[in-house]
Amino acid sequence: MNNLIEKSDPRVIDIFRRLEKASSLIDKLEVPSRRSFNGQRFVTDRELSERLRVSRRTLQEYRSAGTIPYYLICGKILYKESEIQQFLEDSRKQTIDQQELV
Repeated sequence: MNNLIEKSDPRVIDIFRRLEKASSLIDKLEVPSRRSFNGQRFVTDRELSERLRVSRRTLQEYRSAGTIPYYLICGKILYKESEIQQFLEDSRKQTIDQQELV
């Protein structure tokens, strides 16, 4: 009995088809590299809402309340990645175990 699987085997063809589909999906998930400005990277309102998984309206509320730092340039809202990262770190709540250690 020959247990060798050949390229023409439907199972092999199916595996390669699935791998190509997975590769295509991974390519779509990759964030395109952004150029920096003076060593700083900025994201748009849409990009930040997707990353934080909040609506753009929620971001508007954060801006109006002065909760989140942003830049308004010719009507376009931009956020400095380092400032957003710092905002998130400052907003982090400690767990009960971490509070006991302090």
